[in-house]
Order: sequence, then structure tokens, then C-alpha cells
Amino acid sequence: MHFASPYYLWLLVLLVPMIGYYVWRTLQGGAAIQISSIRGVLGVPRTFRYYLRHLPFVLRAAAFSLLVVALARPQDVEQNVSTNTEGIDIMLAIDVSASMLARDFQPDRITAAKEVAGSFIADRYGDRIGLVAFAAEAFTQSPLTTDQSTLQTLLSRIRSGLIDDSGTAIGNGLATAINRLRESDAKSKVVILLTDGVNNRGEITPLTAAEIAKAQHIRVYTIGVGTMGTAPYPAVDMFGNITFVQQKVEIDEKTLTAMAEMTGGKYFRATDNAKLKAIYDEINQLEKSKVEVLEHISYHEPFLGWVLGALGLLLVEFLLSTLVLKRIP
Repeated sequence: MHFASPYYLWLLVLLVPMIGYYVWRTLQGGAAIQISSIRGVLGVPRTFRYYLRHLPFVLRAAAFSLLVVALARPQDVEQNVSTNTEGIDIMLAIDVSASMLARDFQPDRITAAKEVAGSFIADRYGDRIGLVAFAAEAFTQSPLTTDQSTLQTLLSRIRSGLIDDSGTAIGNGLATAINRLRESDAKSKVVILLTDGVNNRGEITPLTAAEIAKAQHIRVYTIGVGTMGTAPYPAVDMFGNITFVQQKVEIDEKTLTAMAEMTGGKYFRATDNAKLKAIYDEINQLEKSKVEVLEHISYHEPFLGWVLGALGLLLVEFLLSTLVLKRIP
């Protein structure tokens, strides 16, 4: 509730002198008679009229308050909001090859990629998002969906070793993502492909897949993950234990850049966790969903109820004073 003329509420301040005057008048007393002794009436019990003697004033003050509130024009506000979202269909293609276990990110590349992708998904309310995992081959972890809870669960299950990781099929990863977007009727379709290596497996080359994306009006953003120079990569020693050895970081930035530029996207290089998050934040800003909000506000003025309430209190006060608490002048 709000008031159309709230300045009238200042009239409630008049209650203070009203109460002060009533207390002063009560203390002055009323009509009196002189008697020789009150010993005979000391034990007489007080009737209900004694306890009701102040009620007329309370009712009068309450009626005055209700009339002031009515004068201030209380309004009930009814707000109707209609939201029309023009979402974007986005496929996240994530490299899950063994090299994604490299420790140049904290705790490793694939965990960092999943954490940042999870935050990205949470920010894309209204968009349909799907997941593709690829290494030596590619598969769809989740089709396009707006169910963020299920999507986050499926994202958490992505891990290295999930599929054959004897290489990196970047072209196949992109092609699988494109295939999921092919039937989409969204006005904007996007693939965000993340990898840390060079295409060395698969039946489709990255540039061929990019040409297909261009023909399908799909924008491709590519992200190369890995520090500059060398990084600790996982390796298996002679006893079958996993160890980490320093190896040179090799990312085919030339091909990843060409893929992005061909489709109207952009290539990014992430060298640490903070940079990776900044890249997803930038893509989040570049690919904004269109949201139209139609708002209708209705005002209802229930002042009549306040006025009737005040009149009802005055009527009760009149009846009490006249019939129940009638006093001899």
C-alpha cells in the first residue's frame, strides 16, 4: 500500500494535544457531592462502567486516525509484469583429453574449465545450453536445455578419461556441437569451444567444421587453455603411477583464430584461472539475450473502507456514551 497524498498524515500529530487535554481534564475531575464519610462505600466493587469510562475517547481518537488515513488516499498497487525473452542457443564444447589434467591451472585445467563454465551457465537465464565433450572422439553430454540444475549435474560429470583420449579431435568436437544446433530455430546460435592442444584425430578438420558453422549461421568462440612455455603434464611411470612432467604447451592458435574469425566469433587465450573467467565474462557480455518487459500498474483506492470504519467507531462511541456510560451533568 502507498498513499497518494501522504502529507495529510501529518494531521495525526494532533492526537498528541488531544490525548494531553483528555488526561488533564480527567485529572481535574467532574461533578462531586460532599458526604460525611466514605467508610460505607470503600468495599463496594467497581462495575464494568468504571473500566469502560475511557473507551469513548479511545474510539473517538481511533475514528479521527482512520479519517486522516482516508484523507491521505491509501492505494493498493497491482503490478503485472510480462516478460518476453528471446534466448540464445549455446553449445559448450569442452576438451577432456588427458592433457587437460595439466597443473598450470588450479587444481587442473579441466576442473577450472568446469567451474567457470558452471558460473557461465548460471548467468544465462532464459537461454538453451548444451554440452559436448571431446578428446579423440566427441559425444553429446547434454542436448540443448533450459534446465540449469540438470545441466550443472551433467557438467560436473565431465572428466578426463570419459572417452578415448589418445588424441584431440577439435573438428569432431565442433561438428558434434553444430549438429545439435542444426535443428535450432533460435535467432542466435553460438558454440564456445575450449581446448588445450592441436587437432590430431577425427574425420573432420577444424576449418571444415568452421565452414559448416558459417553456413549454418553459427558463431564460434574458441578458447586456448594453457600457460605460456611449459606446464606439468600427467604421465604414467614404469610402475603405472601417474606423475607430472614439464612439457611444452602447444596450442594451434592459428587454426583456432581462423575458426572464430570465419564464423564471426573471437579467439581467446587463457593462461590462468582468472583469465579464463574473464574470457567467459566477456563472451557473456558479447552474447546478450534480448528481454522485453511489459509492465502494467493498477491503483485501487480503498479509502471508503477507512471512512466507513471511522463512522462505525463514532457510532459505537455515541451509543456507549448515550446508553451505557450516560453521566449526570
